[in-house]
Amino acid sequence: MRCCFSAHLPALAALSALPGPGEVLRSGTRLAPALLRSAATARRRVRAAHPDDLAAVHLELVTLTEDRAVVTWFTGVPGTDDGAGRPLPAVTEGEVVYGTHPSRLNRVASGGPPTAHHQVELTGLEPGQTYYYQARSRGVAATPTSLHLVRGNAVGTSAFGLGTRGGPYSFTTPQPPPGRHLLSVALCNDLHLGETTAGLVGGLPLVRGVLQQPGREPYPEIMSRALVEEARRRGADVLLAGGDISAGGAAHDLAEARRILDGFGTRGRDYFVVRGNHDRSAEGTFATAFVDGDGPGWFTRDLGGLRVVGLDTYVRAGNGADAGGLGREQLAWFQQRLREQPDQPTLVFGHHPLTVRDSLFPVTRGHCLDRRQAGSVLDAYADAPGVFLHHAGHTHRNKRTVLARAPHVTQQEVAAAKEYPGGFTLLRVHSGGFALNHYKAGDLAARQWSERSRRVAGGLWPHHSLGRSVADRNSVTVRDLSGITGRL
Repeated sequence: MRCCFSAHLPALAALSALPGPGEVLRSGTRLAPALLRSAATARRRVRAAHPDDLAAVHLELVTLTEDRAVVTWFTGVPGTDDGAGRPLPAVTEGEVVYGTHPSRLNRVASGGPPTAHHQVELTGLEPGQTYYYQARSRGVAATPTSLHLVRGNAVGTSAFGLGTRGGPYSFTTPQPPPGRHLLSVALCNDLHLGETTAGLVGGLPLVRGVLQQPGREPYPEIMSRALVEEARRRGADVLLAGGDISAGGAAHDLAEARRILDGFGTRGRDYFVVRGNHDRSAEGTFATAFVDGDGPGWFTRDLGGLRVVGLDTYVRAGNGADAGGLGREQLAWFQQRLREQPDQPTLVFGHHPLTVRDSLFPVTRGHCLDRRQAGSVLDAYADAPGVFLHHAGHTHRNKRTVLARAPHVTQQEVAAAKEYPGGFTLLRVHSGGFALNHYKAGDLAARQWSERSRRVAGGLWPHHSLGRSVADRNSVTVRDLSGITGRL
């Protein structure tokens, strides 16, 4: 079964969704050399490994808040291959040394029990402070995930240390959102229950999909359960699941998704779900699992003064690869809801983003909402100053965008839950603003699959999905949200 990403590429999209020649040329110039390198690497002879050899790689600063940071990396045995194009795991200890000067890394955060999939959390940090850090395993400094194809930075908020073999690297903590903390909301999408191969892309012979290791549980179930557990651990009061809950709208996959999400709480009170293009089904299976009665798939809820609007962005006949659509009825309903209370603090979520910018891969019409309807949504936002966030999935990447037509609304695309980097974004609402922070799922099985699935798209997936900068997955916005009283 193909994943959502396959529908984004020209070989599988409908003819009307084909990218323009400029898009193909731009992306081809970037991708062709990398794909050829990936194919060449897969053909290299694997040399015998020495038992003491160690490679510490794929260092990433995933989460950055005003008082903590989460750093991840992988340790493997050089010269080996696990069948998915990466070294065999090397289980060992891990630590992060850090401090406020690059020559004085006098604080240590331990990674806990030995593992190959390291995730270390630095706590007790000071807001607005610059820190320098180095991640180590068995004395070997970890090297960053390269984001050179997008001119990105996976390890810090400055270029300090980039180009070195292991740093130290640097980040500056943000100031916290002003005012009192009111509630926290987990934003997730693209669970794809029922999918069996990640990143299976038709028409590209150098790109293979990534399978789960034999004998392990299906990866969508592992990642979805880990997401629910991590969201609870991080203090989420509410969870919003933004579509593509299943891989193909099968009743048993949606039922399994319902069982997993019920582990977070009660649907319609603690968590809310909207439909994505993969959830479409002539049998109405999504509605059976997640919609009350015969009502529509769109809704609005008031959570202690916070208005949450859920949109069904695939109300149309189609093959799933074409542009998203709200339909006339839903669009009119949405516009009316915003006109009634334009100043109420409002969070909107739906599967398709309004626009897609700065993508590594060719952008087709199937990446986002129908252009005309997206324009109507933005016009509605321009007249509704209370709207502060639009959460979307579908693109399987972390990307923060602010549009000139509605500069008061943060457009946040969130990476897929089902594969690398694998997790969710936590919205922390304060009376004077909000923070968005991306978290990887911390469960070991989830970390193992996240590392394995970074090989999607011939190993180019991190360039697309992690986020070009730390700010694409971690940000703070000052905003008057004092109309929210907190979760009822």
